Amino acid sequence: MTAEPLGTFAEAERIEAPWQRTLHQLAQRRIALVALAAVLFFIFLAVVAPLISPYDPLTTSWSAVRKPPSWSHPFGTDEIGRDVLARVIWGSRASLLAGLVSVSLALAVGVPIGLVSGYVGGFLDGLLMRMVDAMLAVPFLILAIAFAAFLGPSLANAMVAIGISQTPIFARLTRGQVLTVKHEDYVEAARAVGNPHYRIVLRHILPNIVPPLLVQATLAAAAAVIAEASLSFLGLGQQPPDPSWGSMLNTAKNFISQAPWMALWPGLMIFCLVLSLNLVGDGLRDALDPRRG
Repeated sequence: MTAEPLGTFAEAERIEAPWQRTLHQLAQRRIALVALAAVLFFIFLAVVAPLISPYDPLTTSWSAVRKPPSWSHPFGTDEIGRDVLARVIWGSRASLLAGLVSVSLALAVGVPIGLVSGYVGGFLDGLLMRMVDAMLAVPFLILAIAFAAFLGPSLANAMVAIGISQTPIFARLTRGQVLTVKHEDYVEAARAVGNPHYRIVLRHILPNIVPPLLVQATLAAAAAVIAEASLSFLGLGQQPPDPSWGSMLNTAKNFISQAPWMALWPGLMIFCLVLSLNLVGDGLRDALDPRRG
């Protein structure tokens, strides 16, 4: 008589929690794991930059102007004798900070707008979405450049500009997810027992739309890295002499024939970081999709 309950309990224990299933699915995607390791490496590089940087990124040496890669300067030197490796290491901070802060800002502003718009509906939904549509009508990078030019050249203003430019994407995505979820049975049940609207939104709707937001945040971080490099290249982001991969490329374009290593390394770092973030986003999308085995 007790065999069935024990078997039922044992079977229930074998059921994976959602986060366990996600980790299991992600572990089966080797490309995503390699990309995640690369992202963690860049984060480690930015955190321990003062400890592993071989030189001060701002120190100049007129006896080492545009020197090719060597044992003393593995990545070579730039136009005023600064070590390129040190500047690449310190420049990772600007790119990763831009990705983190700008995406956090976009989430903080865009998700509430999408929640309110999708849940309330009606006139408010139409008003908010027409504003979002107006922003989406302008290409992302052009909008970021416009905001950065208005706010003024600095890394902080560039991060704010990128975050504002990415807000409509998260608002539109959140609204679409809310429209799908708000008519589910568990939401209707929560409404039927008298839960207030804010509790329904925060306890029953928001947790169930986190996975697509997480995937979009990862992909948006990659776009933010490119945007920060572009703004710095145009002189609207990190200001000299502080290192940034974009500003390093801006300087390197004047010496591309005499010192190609000045452009090679920051360009390669941007490529690797953006590719890794995109691959992580693809892996998360597959791992969080319940329809995939």
